[in-house]
Amino acid sequence: MSQTVFMYEDHVRSTWVDYNGHMNDAAYAKVFSLAVDAFMDFIQLDAAGRERHNYTIFTLETHLCYLQEANEKEELRVTAQLLDVDAKRLHIFFTLENSQGDIVATSEQMLMGMDTSEERPASFPEPVQAVIDEVWGVDKTKETPKQVGRTIGIRRR
Repeated sequence: MSQTVFMYEDHVRSTWVDYNGHMNDAAYAKVFSLAVDAFMDFIQLDAAGRERHNYTIFTLETHLCYLQEANEKEELRVTAQLLDVDAKRLHIFFTLENSQGDIVATSEQMLMGMDTSEERPASFPEPVQAVIDEVWGVDKTKETPKQVGRTIGIRRR
């Protein structure tokens, strides 16, 4: 692998700005979806890899935390940290930052590898697993972000 650190870069597009004058909540989900696509490319599941291996990744679950507003044309950067892996699943945490390095939002996700010819979950193809293992070797030593595993509910005192 030529690089061991994943990063997706974008900016707040005018079509993502809502009536409040900042990025719409659905646009945050869009950015994280684009980051998943870029992560797939990063682990060798780009269009050619998906076709070669008859394999793709589905998103099973997502939990977004909105932490700060993002404004039109603002530069954005998404990084990823693997929280856990097995033969066919990735528990991954994406962090969205602005150009000042402020965390704007986070997205905790469970991703599942799918054999597209069988239309069922399947183990990662060996070349993809090799990249995942390399990333996991680094990420498993990192501190768990505080937003991981959060639940939604009204706290009563």
